[in-house]
Amino acid sequence: QVQLVESGGGVVQAGGSLRLSCAASGRTFSYRMGWFRQAPGKEREFVATINWSGGNTYYVDFVKGRFTISRDNAKNTVYLQMNSLKPEDTALYYCARGAAQAMGVTDPREYDYWGQGTQVTVSS
Repeated sequence: QVQLVESGGGVVQAGGSLRLSCAASGRTFSYRMGWFRQAPGKEREFVATINWSGGNTYYVDFVKGRFTISRDNAKNTVYLQMNSLKPEDTALYYCARGAAQAMGVTDPREYDYWGQGTQVTVSS
């Protein structure tokens, strides 16, 4: 059984930074991990993903240069460093484990375990 627990969300002013953490229990070491977000009234959207070793990352265009995904396999933890935050980044942020047979990385259906989410609110 895999459990994912996000933390690190909060309220921050525009231009500020937050670091989200996703603590995993169970089998995540050899799996791709991803971050998604969902704002009220909107669909869940892909933010970033990282492969099992941390050597390969991919970001959605609107966070490139501002967000950094990383992982510490010894701690079973995935991180999302968010800088230069904007009000439009306000959302519930989720981490997820990539499904073993998934071919892509941006569709939520390609991830099989999800955390409960951590709220990020950016004020203008």
